[in-house]
Amino acid sequence: MIRITDTIAIGEDEISERFIHAAGPGGQNVNKVASAVQLRFDVAGSPTLPEDVRLRLIRLAGRRATRSGVLVITAQRFRTQERNREDAIERLIALIQQAAVRPLKRRPTRPTAASRERRLATKKRHAGVKSLRGVPPAEEERPETTKGAARRRAPAGNDYLHIEISIWKDIADRSDSLYL
Repeated sequence: MIRITDTIAIGEDEISERFIHAAGPGGQNVNKVASAVQLRFDVAGSPTLPEDVRLRLIRLAGRRATRSGVLVITAQRFRTQERNREDAIERLIALIQQAAVRPLKRRPTRPTAASRERRLATKKRHAGVKSLRGVPPAEEERPETTKGAARRRAPAGNDYLHIEISIWKDIADRSDSLYL
């Protein structure tokens, strides 16, 4: 029996191992020795795992689980079969221990008054910035204070030409009044 937690233990007969050729460097032994381990554990058919742990384990396994619910772990970090076998079993135990932890339910909380104020202030600031991006009203509709260079809004599109023309008009108006 392989002990996972205080309440969960799996039998060694539930695990099947197959030794395969490891990828990567290995010197003269690489083509002669099958040192990598492919460990298979039938999660769906395991009588010792509770149903909720079984579901979480398959979800945690991701691509390592087959459609039929068999968990496949390949270990090839080490040069010896025995060390790779231990590594595969350790990884299986860690994965089942992680699945055995029941996730905490989220307790909804209310936002604080300060966070609400910050959110509203940010919204107001953002709305102000966006309002400056609009098309300027026509000259006759525009209030007297926003004419020419004194207008406070970000230019958009062809507004640069409009601003330059209005600035030159303002300069011409001022220069005419200087010479009167």
